[in-house]
Amino acid sequence: MFNALKKKFNSTVGKLTDKVSREAESEGLKNEDKPSEQSATLSRENKIEKISSVEDDLKEVEAEEKSKLPPSEKEKEVKSESKSFFSRFKSKESIQKDEKEVESVKPTTQDKSIEEEELDGDKSSIFSFIREKTLSEKDVEDILWELEMSLLESDVALEVAETIISSVKNDLVGKKIKRSSDVEDYTRQALKNAISTILDVESINIEHLINKKKAQGEPLIIMFVGINGTGKTTTIAKVSTYFIKKGYTPVIAASDTFRAGAIEQITHHAETIGIKIIKHKKGADPAAVAFDAVSHAKAQKKDLVLIDTAGRMQTNINLMDEMAKIKRVSRPDLIIFVGDSLTGNDAVAQAMKFNDTVNLDGIILTKAEADAKGGAALSIGYVIQKPILFLGTGQSYDDLIEFRPDWMVDQLI
Repeated sequence: MFNALKKKFNSTVGKLTDKVSREAESEGLKNEDKPSEQSATLSRENKIEKISSVEDDLKEVEAEEKSKLPPSEKEKEVKSESKSFFSRFKSKESIQKDEKEVESVKPTTQDKSIEEEELDGDKSSIFSFIREKTLSEKDVEDILWELEMSLLESDVALEVAETIISSVKNDLVGKKIKRSSDVEDYTRQALKNAISTILDVESINIEHLINKKKAQGEPLIIMFVGINGTGKTTTIAKVSTYFIKKGYTPVIAASDTFRAGAIEQITHHAETIGIKIIKHKKGADPAAVAFDAVSHAKAQKKDLVLIDTAGRMQTNINLMDEMAKIKRVSRPDLIIFVGDSLTGNDAVAQAMKFNDTVNLDGIILTKAEADAKGGAALSIGYVIQKPILFLGTGQSYDDLIEFRPDWMVDQLI
């Protein structure tokens, strides 16, 4: 489900990480706590200077002590100095020993190789020795342009794609990067933030509404709209099953009196799941069917009225007017648009038109299990600012899941 979008988001993370890593390598940024060749040389020079300074201090102390000695002691000291003078003519072995001590202060080939190994570090990550890099707009611009094109190819609405790109850019530009994992983490979090913003539409707790209406002695009335072929009739049966399992009693209104076979189809579903259906003959007034269903639910203390309507193209003015009439007569508490997620931007365009006509309250997307792109699921709620309530995920009556934005984010990132 939504595999194409998932791959595109993950590809963006990988590409941006690789690009910033390469640029950091070319800039030659090294970690401050790793000694460079110059700093190592300075360290050795400082060491020699400190040794020389200590020797000078010792000579001054010795001279001061000698000045305090009595004459007899001074004569002994002179003899001692003479002896010291001749002792400087050392043996060959002693001279070689001194040379070794001096050489120990200088950097050896072994020391140099150790320093080079420390500087090389772990080659698996350029950022293992990066001091710091600030992400600029130039760093992310071309990668995000590729992402935007990929989103549009996945049927994401243009305004949604632009919003995602803008949000990610704002989150990334100016970030301080010290290692490659920082780029990956920051990019993933930026994408999560962007998608969460897109999906941040106030949802509806249908169960809460049912209980509220029940306390008033009234059924909750839900009207389903959408075009032919989206799975609207089957979705009504799934919603019925969903609430039957929660202990509620629905009734179905067969108000699709226009399409041949529609009444027989919804009747078959109602009988299969064992609930009451209110129906008239083909060609009857669909608003009258809805009215009778509501009256039956009130009289029989049913909890839910689910009104099926004729699938109609959003451009068919007469059928859209008829749907508005059903709304006036039945006075539904919720109007839910049922769209086919596989149609992508077409589903978004349909929802916009239905929303203009009857003012939608929520959305159900069908065939989500076969939707590799995910463009409709990501776009439709943001465009019309109405929540996705359920996703159809198969052919059986149990294949209906409640939509949660955090679940969608986890699916994509």
